[in-house]
Formats: sequence, structure tokens, C-alpha cells
Amino acid sequence: MTTNVRSYAAHSPTSSLGLFRFDRRSPRDNDVVIEVLYCGVCHSDVHNVRNDWGNANYPMVPGHEIIGRVVDVGAQVTRFKAGDRVGVGCMVDSCRHCAACGKGWEQYCESGAAYTYNGEDRIDGTRTQGGYSEIIVVTQDFVLKVPDGLDLAGAAPLLCAGITTYSPLRHWKVGAGSKVAVVGLGGLGHMGLKLAKAMGAEVTLFTRSPGKEADARRLGADQVVLSTDEAQMAEVAGRFDLIIDTVPYVHDVNPYMPTLATGGTLVLVGYLGPLDPMLNSAPLVMNRKAVAGSLIGGIAETQEMLDFCGQHGITSDIEVINIQDINEAYERLLKSDVKYRFVIDMASLKDAA
Repeated sequence: MTTNVRSYAAHSPTSSLGLFRFDRRSPRDNDVVIEVLYCGVCHSDVHNVRNDWGNANYPMVPGHEIIGRVVDVGAQVTRFKAGDRVGVGCMVDSCRHCAACGKGWEQYCESGAAYTYNGEDRIDGTRTQGGYSEIIVVTQDFVLKVPDGLDLAGAAPLLCAGITTYSPLRHWKVGAGSKVAVVGLGGLGHMGLKLAKAMGAEVTLFTRSPGKEADARRLGADQVVLSTDEAQMAEVAGRFDLIIDTVPYVHDVNPYMPTLATGGTLVLVGYLGPLDPMLNSAPLVMNRKAVAGSLIGGIAETQEMLDFCGQHGITSDIEVINIQDINEAYERLLKSDVKYRFVIDMASLKDAA
């Protein structure tokens, strides 16, 4: 039996989000039914709602940084029980059998992962709807355990911003003695600083905006470099083993290449699209440097990230809002007017009219 739930949805690229009722699918034997307590607001929510990527389906209920409480489980569920603190990130299923899934890289599923919203259920073909809603129903294999002691609201952005920066740090084997730089101090960037520092790296922030040094150091940066200052950039030439570039719009990555050490890698995690100006390949070839990309993380790696954050007491810096303020939050997000992530208190949905 389906469950009719309240949510906030967009009905077109130009409409405001507003109250919307829809039917959640009936739980299957391996499903977990989750009451949504908090949901982070990701920059990709805005992109999807406004059809910036050209694949939007409406009505759309966004939200893929979900923290909640288990209220029911299917007959075959063994990993969760009612009352458990859980999370759901950007994916709710994958094919489970391709080469990528076999490596625990469900985000790179060769037939396409089923995304938490604006996606398609792999079993019945219905469209998925996200966490700006009262409940969500997810197969147990894509539900994550939230460690005791983590603030639930602050943990929500870990399900996207956290894993997006954790995954490249782990893939490129960051640890004690590593020299890591993060480009941009926003929702992704502030998590990159925290996580890299907790892994034992020497951490630098690249920023175009003066005045961020105090906050960057509070978040874990050992050094702040103004990327528009040629002298400061020259001082860090050849230093970094890894640069995590979190900038979400087209920008010039060439100035950062001289700051990589021989064999170093710059990883794009914020921007999808062609580079402009084009990338100069000469520094890559002459010093075995690389430009790479990284997308969120697999389920096992996301659980590892949550456990790591639990051990180190890491959560996102957040501003908690009511669901009624979501449209204003989107406008503020586009202006970078948040430190550093909005999180919706979903209890406010009960008062939505």
C-alpha cells in the first residue's frame, strides 16, 4: 500500500518550490522506511530544479543529504531496525553487477545509478523523489548508519559534500605528510579542509577573496593563498600532491598547475563541463601531472567516511532553516551567502500550508 506524503516540490524551471503531496511506493521486503528529520540543501538541488543540466522531470522533490530515523523495515531487512539513526545520500540503487559496482563504485554504475531524486526506480520504473519530504523508502543496501554522537543536522551534508571531498582524498591516498590544497571555500571546500586536516595532511586553501584566512584556519587550513596574487602563487610552486578544486562554475585551472608537485593531481569535484580557457597539456606531460574528476563515493566508502567523521567529531558548518524558507535559501546559495551549508529542519514541514 502506497503512503501519501507531504513534501516541497518544483513544478517547472522557473516556479518556486511549494507544498506538494505524492504517493511513496509500497515498501518491498528489503526496504527501509525512514522518517526524514533533516535534509541538506546542495548546489546541485538548484541546478536540477532549474533544469541547468537539461534532464529535469517535474514535479521534482529535491534533496539527497538525508538524515532520518527508521520507522519500519521489510521482512528481509537485517541491517536496520525501527529507531535507528540513518542517512541516505545521492543514490538509492544501482545494477549491483557491473565492473564498477563490483568494485564498490556504485556512483559509476555502467548502466547508471538510480539517483535519490529526478531518477528512476530500477524495479518499477517510477520516478524517484528526494528528501524534502516526510518519509523516504530505500533498499537497505543504500541506507547508511549514522554514528552515535554526531549532530544529526550537521551530519546531513556529509552525505554529499562530505563524501565528494572524502573520496578523492582516499583515492589519492592522503595521509600524514601529504600536501593538499583546496580551491574554493564553500560547502564542498570547507569539508575538504576539515577532512584533509583530520587525515594528517598539510592543508592549504586557494581563494580569490581576501579576508577568509581566519575562517579557513579555523576549519583546518595551515596556509591561505590568494590565487590572484602572482607572488603568493609563485611561493607555492611545486608544493602540492593533490589539489581538490571545488569551484562549481567554469574557470581557469591553468594557474594551479605550477603549484602541483611532480606526479601531482588536480581533481575537479565541483564543475561539470568544458574548461575555458583550455587546459595547457605541457605542464602535465613535462612533469607527469594530471587533471582528474571525482563523483561522490560508493556506499561502502560513504559509510567509511561517516565512521571517520564519527571518530574525529567532524560535521558540516550549517545554518538550519525551515522548509518554508527554501526559495530564499536557493537565492542566497547562488550568492554564496551561507557558511557553509543550509540544512532543512523537516519538522517544519508539519506546519507547511
